[in-house]
Amino acid sequence: MISFTSAQLSAWLAAFIWPFARILALTSTAPILGNPGIPPWVKIGLAFAISFVLSPVLGAMPAVEPGSAIGLLILAQQIVIGVAMGLAMQVVFTSVEMAGQFVGMQMGLGFATFFDPQNAAQIPVVGQFLGLIGTLFFLALNGHLLMLDVLAQSFQALPIAAQPFSAAGWRVLAGWGGEVFLAGLLLSLPIMAALLITNLALGVMTRAAPQLNIFSVGFPITLGAGFIVLAVTLPYFAPLFERLLQNGLEMALQVARLAKPAFP
Repeated sequence: MISFTSAQLSAWLAAFIWPFARILALTSTAPILGNPGIPPWVKIGLAFAISFVLSPVLGAMPAVEPGSAIGLLILAQQIVIGVAMGLAMQVVFTSVEMAGQFVGMQMGLGFATFFDPQNAAQIPVVGQFLGLIGTLFFLALNGHLLMLDVLAQSFQALPIAAQPFSAAGWRVLAGWGGEVFLAGLLLSLPIMAALLITNLALGVMTRAAPQLNIFSVGFPITLGAGFIVLAVTLPYFAPLFERLLQNGLEMALQVARLAKPAFP
């Protein structure tokens, strides 16, 4: 007759529930996987399957009762680290959409907005377009598989323990959030420069011919120039996005490394 003790059941539950919390937190906040359009049962099922595969190779867990105060603290820590890694990856897509917002405002399409369920906000149509392009590049570059690989490495960089986290990882994550504006500006800079030249040419033309209606002539010219430059620069978007994606993956792993327990 097979019998189990309560200590064994607690150890098995801890070996599964703590990694499951980190994985589920990541899949709920990461790009594409964390989209509100994906049903919750799909995210839970995916996290369950990944946890079932990773749990046997994660090594020994802390000898702590999962239902105790320390066990719940460990559970909360795993949720926090999973959310932090997901947000580090989410910055990549936010930067791309920010670039689209800059371009859309310069093209005069700031009023043309769509509801983005990912961010639960209205964003310009150009930002939505570049976000979709970034999603396709993400899948084409196997970014979802690379993200899962970083997740598996995070359990080696930051093992599950009862010690408190270090604040260094959170400072790095806060600084990485500033990359939203920097990367968005760099991605949109060629198009914004071309539109600036177009606006300067329209200003000179209006000065030379004051009877020219700049509102009826300038808008289609700016709009057409923006679409032309966007089509020309779009092939160069892939290597820039790939580098930004690689930086996001490295940052997600660095957050886990720098958040090691402050006390051994």
